[in-house]
Order: sequence, then C-alpha cells, then structure tokens
Amino acid sequence: MNHYSMLIAWSNEDQAYIVSFPEWEAAGNIAHTYGATYAEAIKAGEDMLAFLIDAQQASGEPLPAPRLFASAHP
Repeated sequence: MNHYSMLIAWSNEDQAYIVSFPEWEAAGNIAHTYGATYAEAIKAGEDMLAFLIDAQQASGEPLPAPRLFASAHP
C-alpha cells in the first residue's frame, strides 16, 4: 500500500477546502481537488490520489516516494 500526503487547507477565495499532494507536486505532477466540507475534501483527495497512482502505473512511470515521518521513539 502506498502512503502519500494530502494537504487540506481552507480557501477563502474559493470558499472550499483545497487538497494538494506534496509528493506528486515535487515530482512535477500538479494536481488539486476540493470539497465544500472537510469530509468531502478527504473523499475527493482519496479519489484523486487513486487516479494519480493508476495513471502513473499505466504510463509505466515510477511512483514518487512517499514522505514518511521518522519515529521519535526508538
């Protein structure tokens, strides 16, 4: 299973929660989605992430490396 980041932030201009994908943007794949509520943004983000993974795999390109938090506990 791939573990990717989703950044969800409120946009006053759009009056919606905007979702971005840091690992994908760092790899040059700019993609955003949105939701009127936080829950809708999460669902839209999950759907977009599935699309990004499927499209990348279909093109034969490697997936970007997920950013993982290092454990603070040994």
